Amino acid sequence: MKILIKNIKELLQVRENTIDKVSGAEMAVLPKIDNAFLVIENDRIADFGTMHNCPNDTFDQVIDATGKTVLPTWVDSHTHIVYAGNREQEFVDRINGLSYEEIANRGGGILNSAKKLNATSEEEIYNQSKVRLEEVMQQGTGAVEIKSGYGLTVEGELKMLRVIKRLSQNYPIKIKATFLGAHAFPTEYKENHLAYIDLIINEMLPRIAKENLADYIDAFLETGYFSVEETERIMEAGKQFGLTAKIHVNQFTAINGIAACVKHEALSVDHLEIVTDEDIIALKNSKTMPVALPSCSYFISIPYTPARHMISAGLPLALASDFNPGTTPSGNMNFVVATACIKMKMTPEEAINAATINGAYAMGISDTHGSITKGKSANIIITKPLTSYYQIPYAFGSNLIEQVIIEGQLI
Repeated sequence: MKILIKNIKELLQVRENTIDKVSGAEMAVLPKIDNAFLVIENDRIADFGTMHNCPNDTFDQVIDATGKTVLPTWVDSHTHIVYAGNREQEFVDRINGLSYEEIANRGGGILNSAKKLNATSEEEIYNQSKVRLEEVMQQGTGAVEIKSGYGLTVEGELKMLRVIKRLSQNYPIKIKATFLGAHAFPTEYKENHLAYIDLIINEMLPRIAKENLADYIDAFLETGYFSVEETERIMEAGKQFGLTAKIHVNQFTAINGIAACVKHEALSVDHLEIVTDEDIIALKNSKTMPVALPSCSYFISIPYTPARHMISAGLPLALASDFNPGTTPSGNMNFVVATACIKMKMTPEEAINAATINGAYAMGISDTHGSITKGKSANIIITKPLTSYYQIPYAFGSNLIEQVIIEGQLI
């Protein structure tokens, strides 16, 4: 299958050579070609350039993108798309004044989702989750990380990871699976953390590895959840099974967790609503990607990741949705990009870089996703006619996507 997209008003995120990420001032630079063409062969980007050099080959399909913007699909490096039911009542509870902690202490939050998931069949969880996955694909997401973490039992976690694996087999979108058994302590282990961590390390991890169900390991490193020391033990155990860490950290408090993650060479540290100068120092010159989740801040009214401070310090930053039933029931990366601009004061160029090339780094797929580069996966957003790509974050409530191509397939 050979596709030509011609007369593109703006072709964004054009990189002649594969790069891992952009940091600091580089984030404000979004390379583009005006009046461009793009050629897709099967599932790969084959060629691009100005219309002056547009090839006259025979194509299976020609798409006229006059007036339209073309860019790589979003790379969403932090989601919890696989879950059962919803937590609508907690949404109302927050409106009525209850905090995240108060809801959790009443049996809500993560434990509420775990109770529902363990009572739901694997088939039903798959059927619910595929609807969400199909939705985010239509919204322009072409690669997604999905976490477990709503099982909190051996069988529950395995059930989630099997659903994630099945989704990856049945859809063209690139999926990475993250084992998040350390999402919360089940009620029966509230006073015996050591026993639950032993369960994660000695029972869950070996079975997950045996079935090859996960790419990464995660923990909720936060006051009242998993301590720095507990998380370090989990990260070390993950390494023994070939699982690199991607850690929830600094959502509500800063307890030196970021330094510990960097020490253990975590691929990413995610949330970062609270960031100290010490955290920035720890992240400088590291291989760990900071990931902001602005939809979560929006939905539960907590601070936003201090993007301007971090970028000014020379750090890279990625954006992800945190799609989950309790604190971010949306995987719309267009809204994530807009919210980053509106609330975190990121420029459109920075936000698009954060949601594409840096998101790919945070998923470990920089070599295949995140930019318009020859040989990379043909994952493309074609917008409706736009005045400029600034309209993407500006018109935050409008659906500006006309077509999405994932792995060379129009969806």
